[in-house]
Formats: sequence, structure tokens, C-alpha cells
Amino acid sequence: MQAQGAAAAGAFGDDIDVQQGRLTVRNEDALRTAKMDALVRQAVFGEGQAKDHANWMIWETAQAVGVRPASIHDLYAARGRGDVKGFTVPAMNVRGMSYDTARAIFRTAVRMHAGAFILEIARSEIAYTAQRPSEYVTVMLAAALREGFRGPVFIQGDHFQVNAKKFAADPTGEVAAVKQLALEAVSAGFFNIDVDTSTLVDIHLPTLDAQQELNYETAAEIAAYVRSIEPEGVTISIGGEIGEVGTQHRPRAARIHGWLREVAREALARRRRTVEDLGADGDVARRRRASRRRHRGGEARSRCARGTLEGCSR
Repeated sequence: MQAQGAAAAGAFGDDIDVQQGRLTVRNEDALRTAKMDALVRQAVFGEGQAKDHANWMIWETAQAVGVRPASIHDLYAARGRGDVKGFTVPAMNVRGMSYDTARAIFRTAVRMHAGAFILEIARSEIAYTAQRPSEYVTVMLAAALREGFRGPVFIQGDHFQVNAKKFAADPTGEVAAVKQLALEAVSAGFFNIDVDTSTLVDIHLPTLDAQQELNYETAAEIAAYVRSIEPEGVTISIGGEIGEVGTQHRPRAARIHGWLREVAREALARRRRTVEDLGADGDVARRRRASRRRHRGGEARSRCARGTLEGCSR
């Protein structure tokens, strides 16, 4: 590892130093050069140990200069309390030419002194663009470094959706697939997850509760699982779906409140059992430990999550 570190860091000359597996950035200006382009290309298109080490270097470099994946949960809570206001939080699905697109986003954010925005990719987009969560996080962090951005990076798993046809054929297997993707994503640095089980809504049933029952029960099961794999010091922001706006599922306040109430009730009921199941799963326990190591004991929490709100909106 040390030899590989020296070779990979060599592209940056004396600007980055790697000794005994520890990375130190000596000249942050070097991160805004074509050297970063070469490193992220190696991280995406390279092979073997060289590819793995390029990914490691981007993660550690980002950590070293304060560019860290974060949950937007506490900022949303502050908005709900009225502690902050006057800005929106756009969520952008970056799925094509991801490095270049993300660079443009971060470049604009730096110019506008903006910090509250989400970079996201859906379950379907992960599949058809062949961008696994670890690669996505690497590319987003590299783009932030290339443009001189500093602060929390809100990366979200958008529409981690249950496929209705697959669920009908094998409900346990389809829910397990979404859970496995959530585990992969959280381990990579996705600290915002949109759980989408609205595909299970049946508008032909006679009451709103009956229509939404399978939706909120399944959402609660997945949400409880996501809570159980949170890295230490992080409260993952979990979203949900009740249906499409403007079609059959009109989002009346009573429906939204009822859905939230039922999801919360179901999630609380399931959480203890989910945690117990995780404790018996050696592979999941190993992934959780790896996620916590990468997160460095909660250091990746944003300044928003620390309660200062600095860097979220200026």
C-alpha cells in the first residue's frame, strides 16, 4: 500500500504526501488542476489495485481538506423549526457525463457561495448507467475538489424503488434487493436515502388507508433497516413517496399526515427486530464497521449537522 500510495501521490509531486497509509495535502491548489482529472479517470476506468488506490486517494484527500459526504437531516429539521429560511434545496440527478456535470454544479456553487444542494442518483439510473454507489461518491468528491468547493456534500439515493412486478412475484426478494442497495450506498457515503414504495399503492381499494397500507408497511421496513446501518454520529435523511402528484394520488394534508403516522408506527415496531437480525449477519456487521471507519467516527457530518448551519446557505 505504501508503494502504491507513493506512486499515486507522485502525480501530485510534493503537493500530496502519503506515508504509512496516511495522506497529507500540502498544496490544495494542486487539487484544482488536470492532475485531479487524471486521478478520477484512474478511479473510474482503471483496473485492480491502481483503481482501488485512486478511489482511496480521492476519499482521503476530500476528508483531509473538509469535503465530506453528509446528511441533510439536521438542516431540514432546522427549516421545519423556522431557524433558517429564504432558500431552496435543489436535488439534481447527475447521471450522464457525471464528472463534468458535477464540476459545473460545484463551480456554480462556489461562485454563488451556496452549500445546500443535493446530488442524487436513482436505483434505475444506477443500473442503466453502470454507476455503482462507490464510483458515484468518488466522482462527486473529485468534482468538488477540482472546483475548490469546501463543506458538506449531500449525496442521495433517489427513488430506491420497489419494482411492483418483482414484488408481486417475490416480495421478500425484492425488498431484500432494495435493502442491499441501501447498504451498498450507505457504506459508500450516501447519507440521504429516498425510499420509494409508492409503486405498491392500490387506488382501487375502497379507503385511503387500504390503498396505502402496503406502501407504508414496506417503506417502514426499509426505513428501519436504513436506520440500523447508519454510521456512528449520522442521522440519515430518509424520504418517502405516497404517489405521483397531479394524477390519482392527490397529496392532501390528511393523506400525508396519515402516511407519516403509519410509517413511523411501523418503523418503530420493526426496528428492534431489524437490529437483532443485523447482529446475526456477519457480512452486514463487517460492512457496517467498514462504513464507520470510512466515516471516521462521524467526522463527515456537515457543519449543518453540527448545529452551526454555517456553510449550508450564505
